[in-house]
Amino acid sequence: FIEKYLVEPKHIEVQILADQHGNVYHLGERDCSLQRRYQKVVEYAPAWSVPKATIEALRADAVKIAKQVGYVSAGTVEFLVDQKTGQHYFIEMNPRIQVEHTVTEMVTGVDIVRAQILIAQGEPLSHPEIGLSCQEDVHVNGYAIQCRVTTEDPANNFAPDTGKITSYRSPGGFGIRLDGGTAYAGAVISPYYDSLLVKITAWDNTFDGVRRKAERAVREVHVRGVKTNISFVTNILNDPTFAAGKCHTKFIDETP
Repeated sequence: FIEKYLVEPKHIEVQILADQHGNVYHLGERDCSLQRRYQKVVEYAPAWSVPKATIEALRADAVKIAKQVGYVSAGTVEFLVDQKTGQHYFIEMNPRIQVEHTVTEMVTGVDIVRAQILIAQGEPLSHPEIGLSCQEDVHVNGYAIQCRVTTEDPANNFAPDTGKITSYRSPGGFGIRLDGGTAYAGAVISPYYDSLLVKITAWDNTFDGVRRKAERAVREVHVRGVKTNISFVTNILNDPTFAAGKCHTKFIDETP
């Protein structure tokens, strides 16, 4: 509802961890502006193209919101940022692990899933396997991008494709993380489940470096038997607007 009143808004979300002892810290933010029909396609961390003052305000508000409601566990506080005014607006809080949590793990080194389990067991964020005694213990290193490879056909209005995967090959290399589902040769893709085959998360010291690394990794995914969105995702990664960090929530809709 609020989005239609904003100018080319960016969708920025802040990852937080909160324990049962009153400690709430953020793990930085993610830029999730690359969306199609409000479903995220490519996400990255940190949100380097948003002004630093805005980012600091987002992070502070995310922690404040979590503390105010007495939240415990891993969670994501989501905002829209108006590119014209720079103002940010709270959308919602997701009280769960999100698909794109992997980019935050790559740049912070914090295992968010393990942290969530330890928090549920009553452990504080200072537990050695979480390692956060204070906010200053969180360090964001480098850049990470996550791409979602799905069995959707971009040439047919992204209609989900079904059938049997006859051939499958995945990428690899330093800084490449794969979170796979049921993608393998012989797997049958039915119309009854999510079309996500594999999440590819890349890391590098620079945004241009991680963009090129992610593009190479997505290109190396080899799937036969069903249609995929691979060419669509590589087009995004090679687009000058994406490389400049200027994509907004309507970018895909407005850029055939």
